[in-house]
Amino acid sequence: MKLGVFAVLLGQQSFEDACRYLAESGVQAVEIGTGGYPGKAHADPAALLADPAGIQRLQDTVATYGLEISALSCHGNPVHPQKEIADAFHKDYVDTVLLAEKLGVNRVVTFSGCPGDHPGAMYPNWVTCPWPDDFGKILEYQWNDVLIPYWDKTAAFSKEHGVEKIALEMHPGFCVYNPETLLRLRAATSPVVGANLDPSHLFWQGIDPVAAIRLLGDAIHYFHAKDTKVDEINSAQNGVLDTKHYGDEIHRGWLFRTIGYGHGFQVWNDIFSNLRMAGYDDVVSIEHEDSLMSVNEGLQKAIAFLKQAIPFEQTGGMWWA
Repeated sequence: MKLGVFAVLLGQQSFEDACRYLAESGVQAVEIGTGGYPGKAHADPAALLADPAGIQRLQDTVATYGLEISALSCHGNPVHPQKEIADAFHKDYVDTVLLAEKLGVNRVVTFSGCPGDHPGAMYPNWVTCPWPDDFGKILEYQWNDVLIPYWDKTAAFSKEHGVEKIALEMHPGFCVYNPETLLRLRAATSPVVGANLDPSHLFWQGIDPVAAIRLLGDAIHYFHAKDTKVDEINSAQNGVLDTKHYGDEIHRGWLFRTIGYGHGFQVWNDIFSNLRMAGYDDVVSIEHEDSLMSVNEGLQKAIAFLKQAIPFEQTGGMWWA
């Protein structure tokens, strides 16, 4: 496996400075934000597509520091019920795919999105329970009328332009939020659709990442390394469905944490061992969203932890067998 970083946390630096910092930190791959929620601080696809020299400069910068581009990321909601919002996210996705084609990158990371509850809705409606029966009707509309048609067409477009892996981050608030919903959309559309497996979003839902890995298998297209700490006091009082702001740390049921501050080495060792058994021997990309640590300290602690936990070398022969 290889160690990478989702570089949006370094958006205040130039791309070259970010690459230099990552290379000096012992990182091997960089994931670049190209629109949607992550923004375009390091790469604006629309601008780069009109500037071949700019694309070459980006490639040269990555090569200069001995890195590789692991993925382009444009997490968004391209099925948002407000057309202008959906169109903006979709354009970012299309431009990202076209840029990936120019860069020779075959993986794009994003969200499945979440529609509204009917064609005239204003806001997404994330359904989390089966009753009253209205919720089932909402799901039928969202999946059959919006989500599946969109991703069926989008997966075909992506493949035509060399993107063979659409890594959907399984994230609450969107239609694909766990392995079951990921596999449902994949079966209804294309094997191009797969998972960006981010354990942080599984931990707080009560999902065991190892069990998820075993279930998903070759549907795992990418891996984000991020931890979550479930607060035993607050979750015991109010559960983990928490709408308080991420900055209200002391009252929340859970927090995103730097790797190792939610779960220890054994948990992460098991995750990486099972990834390898499932056939994923690719980039582990750190996503730092720990509000209790600075960007530098949180990232450096995550890098140090993962350098111990990740198996980097090929296994070789079983000399003892």
